Amino acid sequence: MRRPRKATALDGTELATAWQAASLLLGYPDAALLDRRPLLRRAVAGLPPPVAGPLGRFLDHLDATPEDELAAGYVATFDHRKRGCLYLTYYAYGDTRKRGMALLRFKHAYAAAGLRLDDAELPDHLAVVLEFAATGDPREGRRLLLEHRAGLELLRLALAEADSPWAAVLEAVSATLPPLAGRDRDAVARLAAAGPPEEEVGLAPFGADAAGGPGPVFVTDRLGVRS
Repeated sequence: MRRPRKATALDGTELATAWQAASLLLGYPDAALLDRRPLLRRAVAGLPPPVAGPLGRFLDHLDATPEDELAAGYVATFDHRKRGCLYLTYYAYGDTRKRGMALLRFKHAYAAAGLRLDDAELPDHLAVVLEFAATGDPREGRRLLLEHRAGLELLRLALAEADSPWAAVLEAVSATLPPLAGRDRDAVARLAAAGPPEEEVGLAPFGADAAGGPGPVFVTDRLGVRS
């Protein structure tokens, strides 16, 4: 029997660096991201192996893959597959009315930290949440990630099953959080079997379509770059 994974010990600076790096690497692989590779490598090198290893593998993939192939792979992975959805509330609530309230909780958390997203964007995009956890309010950002731990794990498993290079980024994010246990494990099993709830409703008041492209990241970060 496989032993449960132990939590990876990271201090506050390491957590911020890991979450910021993962946030950037989950963004659309354009020239701006590719230009940041040297900076990201330096930042990732100082992290514990369970986090640095997967992020380093993904950076190797960026180095070895032409930009047009990276872009096509990103769209195929995250824009055309529901199991590759980067919007965290989708896993728990699908397109139901309850999801609207969950999105409001994200917006309230950002507002309490003095941060505001453009009204055209949904606030639960994983890259945005990681950026918030890294540079806004680490405790509240971690709470949001843990609240949607089952969805994160389902996304990681789906990307691993599809042999996606982005699975390495989710592996690194998972390594910054406590291992799955109890109700989280049960929730993953239920989601894997049944999928998110179904009840089509409009989410227009909350911005972009949940099947759309990557959300924004906040303007400051601890890697010394802007986006």
